[in-house]
Amino acid sequence: MTRTASVVGASGFTGGELLRLLDGHPEFEPVQATSRSATRKTVGHVHPNLRHLDLRFSDPGELESVDVLFAATPHGVSMEQIDRFRGAAERVVDLSADFRLPTEAQYDEWYDGHDRPDLLPESEYALPEVNREGVRDATLVASGGCNATAAILALKPLVDAGLVGDERVVVDVKVGSSEGGAGGGDASSHAERSGVVRPYAATGHRHEAEIEEYLGLSVAFTAHAVEMTRGAAATCHAFPDEPVSTGDLWSAYREAYEDEPFVRLVAGGGGVYRYPEPKAVAGSNYAEVGFALDPGNGRVVALSAIDNMMKGSAGQAVHAANLACGFEETAGLDATGFHPVGAP
Repeated sequence: MTRTASVVGASGFTGGELLRLLDGHPEFEPVQATSRSATRKTVGHVHPNLRHLDLRFSDPGELESVDVLFAATPHGVSMEQIDRFRGAAERVVDLSADFRLPTEAQYDEWYDGHDRPDLLPESEYALPEVNREGVRDATLVASGGCNATAAILALKPLVDAGLVGDERVVVDVKVGSSEGGAGGGDASSHAERSGVVRPYAATGHRHEAEIEEYLGLSVAFTAHAVEMTRGAAATCHAFPDEPVSTGDLWSAYREAYEDEPFVRLVAGGGGVYRYPEPKAVAGSNYAEVGFALDPGNGRVVALSAIDNMMKGSAGQAVHAANLACGFEETAGLDATGFHPVGAP
């Protein structure tokens, strides 16, 4: 039976991506898209790729009753509106940071506190590769941050195999302009973004808390803005306590991901794209992960690439909703990426 779905905050980049995925989903029917700024306008007025969709934006104060509500809102909105959201839908999938971390103390440290800490224990982190069973049948799901998703997927095999070591792991992520959202401001405008490799969060990025929580290790995190629209690439430096071989790394990554439908292992093969590359997964829910061994320095470089709009947000949310609703987990998400990809 088809399930009805609504998208709150549907005029943003992520909201539009959710509508695109739901429109092509065999089990979901998008019946409401809300936006304060675009109320009564057609969805195609804001998202030209969805001009065929017979749907208009409605006011978020007038929620319809649906099976699943996707909240693509800025941080702070979902925690304030969660009772309304849950009153309108059996399941809520939140794409903000409001329910990603499990304790009030973490929100006090990394954010500005939390309005509904009583709900944190029942929220399930949406990244299936680390919390598949928790997401099944969940009624409150928190989609992971794109930078954290890229870093977690790169490092998880090393953590699972005990190959990280005691030294702090260094994580460097480079992200496209769509991470800033439709209202990203001056820093995301083409004139300012063009040609840059700009460290916009040299220290203290909030996703650091997310990485540490779901990997159980200490990381030093930096994020760079680069001239690309969609994509996030993580380069992580780990220092095992004991010597590690290339065979050890292949075993660790295969063990972690051989049964994962959306993870591809790319580690130093031939051709132009020898390592994980955002261009190779653009438009898809796939993640590419890989590694390189630096035996002279006792270092493992763990790599990953995702489309931040897909695996890093909307695609991950739909994947989690599939699990929560008991659907085939790849439903509506099996599209491959594009090649070649044009201008950023």
